Amino acid sequence: MPLGYSRAYGAIRYYETLVDLPLPRDLGVLCGKIFFNPGSELSMKRLICLLAFILTCFDSGVAGVVSADFGVTKNGDKVVEYTLTNSKGMEVGVMTRGATLTKIIVPGRDGTKADVLLGFDDVTGFEGPHNPYFGCTTGRVANRIAFGKFTIEGVEYQVPVNNGKNALHGGLKRSLDKVIWKATPLEAENAVRFTFTSPDGEEGYPGNVAFVVTFTLTEKNELKIDYTATTDKATPINLTNHSYFNLAGEGAKSVADQIMMINADRFTAVDEGLIPTGELASVAGTPLDFRQPTPIGDRIEQLPQTGGYDHNYVINRQGPGVVLAARVVDTKSGRVMECYTDQPGIQLYTANGMTVPAGKGGKPYGKKSAFCLETQNYPNAVNTPSFPKSVFKPGETYEHHTVYAFSVE
Repeated sequence: MPLGYSRAYGAIRYYETLVDLPLPRDLGVLCGKIFFNPGSELSMKRLICLLAFILTCFDSGVAGVVSADFGVTKNGDKVVEYTLTNSKGMEVGVMTRGATLTKIIVPGRDGTKADVLLGFDDVTGFEGPHNPYFGCTTGRVANRIAFGKFTIEGVEYQVPVNNGKNALHGGLKRSLDKVIWKATPLEAENAVRFTFTSPDGEEGYPGNVAFVVTFTLTEKNELKIDYTATTDKATPINLTNHSYFNLAGEGAKSVADQIMMINADRFTAVDEGLIPTGELASVAGTPLDFRQPTPIGDRIEQLPQTGGYDHNYVINRQGPGVVLAARVVDTKSGRVMECYTDQPGIQLYTANGMTVPAGKGGKPYGKKSAFCLETQNYPNAVNTPSFPKSVFKPGETYEHHTVYAFSVE
């Protein structure tokens, strides 16, 4: 069913409260009740709602949650995309494969809307060889674990190595980005809750872990992502969302001119394999210093080791809670994105090696045509005692709250 047509039923639920009248959910039945009872007050009320229905089919400014097929996986699993819309016309899509964001449509300064999220038009692209973790929920452990090894309570674990000598983003075949999550629409909150339980030993990680990720779209054009996880055995957990943003619109060639601020005085220094050494180094005097708003591309060529930004920043904070971590502005469109989080770190990645021949609408995505701001614990925290807590035990709950707030200037 087309999105506008589906969204209109959300509008009917709203309009029927205005006329104090329950309405048929079938458009044909609704039309029949109008035209076979002409002139009655009841029919006039229904006519008003029908007109509202038709207008809503062509209008994106109605809040609600609708679902649509997003394809079938190679294993034959049906994938569903949920679209959240607020009254400001912002839209957010998220699908059941990988609890993955599929679109974020926001207006610019002149009201022109653009999808600022890179991705594909259906699940086939996300399962293909050119998907660099677009928009997905990443884990069980996001980012890197040195050599894929860690020890908990005297037991050494080996998880799959998929990034040189190290483990990256939770595994190979059953990491959280590749599994089908159960979705529950929460229409009163304009949200969708995704749940998945990873069994003990999946991708080499201990414990049966129950994950919950909730995506909420507010009337302030905020996308809230709330994560929780519980386990029956001590295990490392570090979740994030791996969205690739371009505030000029997905398919724009570069993010070099977009202006970034990162609220961090320090970063986690790394070795040649991008594993933190344990040092929290100052950004002062380095290309990593974004404490003052700076174009992303100004100093990006000064990073030969990574070919661009792929660094974890230590977010400045006075205590626990959600704080501003980063702010990005596209001066041409006027679009602004602010990232708030309660996590200790945020990974800036500038799609340094990305080569996607055909993304949404067949558009190619090249190197440095997007940026990621991945809120997280520090990489390899499970092997670094001085880093924030990363191992959770039975009776404890992992929690993580992040907000991506959109506006214009």
